[in-house]
Amino acid sequence: MTLNLEPLWLTLKLASLTTAVLLVVGTPIAWWLSQTRSRMKQVVATVVALPLVLPPTVLGFYLLLLLGPAGPIGKLTEALGLGTLPFTFAGLVVGSVIYSLPFLVQPAHNAFEAIGSRPLEVAATLRASPLDRFFSVALPLALPGLLSGGILAFAHTVGEFGVILMIGGNIPGETKVLSIAIYDHVESLEWTQAHWLAGGMVLFAFLVVLSMNLLGQRMRQIGQD
Repeated sequence: MTLNLEPLWLTLKLASLTTAVLLVVGTPIAWWLSQTRSRMKQVVATVVALPLVLPPTVLGFYLLLLLGPAGPIGKLTEALGLGTLPFTFAGLVVGSVIYSLPFLVQPAHNAFEAIGSRPLEVAATLRASPLDRFFSVALPLALPGLLSGGILAFAHTVGEFGVILMIGGNIPGETKVLSIAIYDHVESLEWTQAHWLAGGMVLFAFLVVLSMNLLGQRMRQIGQD
């Protein structure tokens, strides 16, 4: 039996890059949602949470239209000389960031809200600027929530199938990630290869849930202290 590990490395690369982008993009969104009193708060929160309830194929379909040559984003990327994003690794990253956004934003949002206003008010009395208060007070206190969101986003990206299939297809070395490889093995009746990959996913899921439980326990301890 020969087991092609290329989809595994491609999946880890996709999940790592997606998580890194989400930490940069999602953290400010979560902070804004925890602090703002704007009327747009619920609208933004709803848009962020949409991937939780939308079928992956629906989200993938509209991303395909937006990123394709006839879509506004596709026309922009072509005008910039970047080509179109569907059926490329870059397209997978864009789709994964959008699909996994709520898995990082919501835990981070809850972590920022759990801090309360008192630590920030104390920092303000010490003449800390808003930026200083964020980086020196809010971010360290919310770190367990950010780590939890990062783990969830990474795991969610690893397990993606519908969105990946819609906007990436099944191109070896480019868009054929682990979930697509398992599907291919099952279609080809290659049960042994499917078992190895699927069993690895089960073990990975177990470790993710275990780490989430440990992080949750740590957050409760911090709250009690």
